[in-house]
Amino acid sequence: MPITLFLIPDWKPETVESAMNITAELNPTATIARRTIDLEKEPFPDADNRRAKNKGQFITASKVQRKYFTVLIVLGFSWLFSLQSQPIITGAERTEAYFPLLKKKKIAVVANQTSVVGKKHLVDTLLASKIKVKLVFAPEHGFRGQAANGEKVVSGIDPVTKIPVISLYGKNIKPTQKDLKGVDAVVFDIQDVGVRFYTYLTTLHYVMQACAENRKPLIVLDRPNPNGHYVDGPVLKPGFESMVGMHPIPLVHGMTLGELARMINGEKWLKTKDTCLLTVIPIQNWDHNTAYTLPVPPSPNLPTQESILLYPTLGLMEGTVMSMGRGTDKPFECFGAPWLKDGHFVFVPKNIPGKAVNPPFLGDTCRGILLTDFARNYIAGSRQLYAEWFEMLLNACPDKQKFFNPFFDKLSGSAELRMALLSATPIKKIRESWKNDLFLFEYRRNKYLLYPYIPGVGHTRP
Repeated sequence: MPITLFLIPDWKPETVESAMNITAELNPTATIARRTIDLEKEPFPDADNRRAKNKGQFITASKVQRKYFTVLIVLGFSWLFSLQSQPIITGAERTEAYFPLLKKKKIAVVANQTSVVGKKHLVDTLLASKIKVKLVFAPEHGFRGQAANGEKVVSGIDPVTKIPVISLYGKNIKPTQKDLKGVDAVVFDIQDVGVRFYTYLTTLHYVMQACAENRKPLIVLDRPNPNGHYVDGPVLKPGFESMVGMHPIPLVHGMTLGELARMINGEKWLKTKDTCLLTVIPIQNWDHNTAYTLPVPPSPNLPTQESILLYPTLGLMEGTVMSMGRGTDKPFECFGAPWLKDGHFVFVPKNIPGKAVNPPFLGDTCRGILLTDFARNYIAGSRQLYAEWFEMLLNACPDKQKFFNPFFDKLSGSAELRMALLSATPIKKIRESWKNDLFLFEYRRNKYLLYPYIPGVGHTRP
């Protein structure tokens, strides 16, 4: 079956040209590469038109195309192996790249417990370098990451640094003009997990909006996306925007916050007169296929790498009557319910201060499945949402009409997935319904990517 470069939109044209110069045997594909480069500049209204052109003008011999694809993959792996021999350096750790931008300026920092430079907090690092930190903006879970899911984060004074902390989760979700008065620049440094409904992306959006409106430069210190090796799930539809999803992107978008900031600016999603004065400090020695273990949990209920890898599916499951282990020592590493008859894992949710306040099925014995080993040994290479789990649990639920709660449509980005599951649409057909939107998104996002990405490969180990 012919494989064309155009069906792999994440390859940049210059990478392709380099690949084809390796051997004279690939000369017959050179015209395809040139046409692909031209094609990148042409606006097409929809994926069907692009595919139509692809099927006709741009497909040549299967044999040549397979060789072409193989060389690209071999090149990609060589690139990955060279990266893996070097330590990953986050944007925050590249102080030489952004300290000069902050000298003699009063800055605001958007940060939480993940904002570290080595083992030292970013704010402490800045203060030690005599950089004036005027105030800190805190996202969901707070500046020190001690607030439970959905718990109101209050403003106040940080007891360690004595710096004012302004909450961006609760009554106010965007820095005000008053907040930014006297601030020369804003620094954003928060670890994300690559899922659309994780609210740190929403915080980034509103910070960018405030900076654009008040003409304040924003410096994003980029961090790896632990789920950055794939793209999957439904794309958010108009009318379903909320704190758990603001942009027309898939549930698993495969981008870092730095890349998304570039896309928010480039696609004019801020809806402001001017775009944000954005600078992204990129990660060094990382690509989208390199696995990354977070040094600090990004939120109280994602304490392990396994929970982070499971979060795209289990986070969506919070829009159902299931428990995902909140109030246990295995949050987002399991699912269960009192009415579920099958399953080898038994747990009883409890209140845990700063982690789980009144979790689902508080005090009830739940039966379900522990997914820790599955996540550790398999999920990193599977590269997909597990819609099959929703189908299985919906069929097991005593009252199917009560399986989903109103939050599900916000998390999934429309009512389509819920309606498809309730109508017993086959999972294969559900996945096929996402393909066109995913194709368009990957094509659209390509110019905003900062790091290499080989589709269909999954994680490689650093």
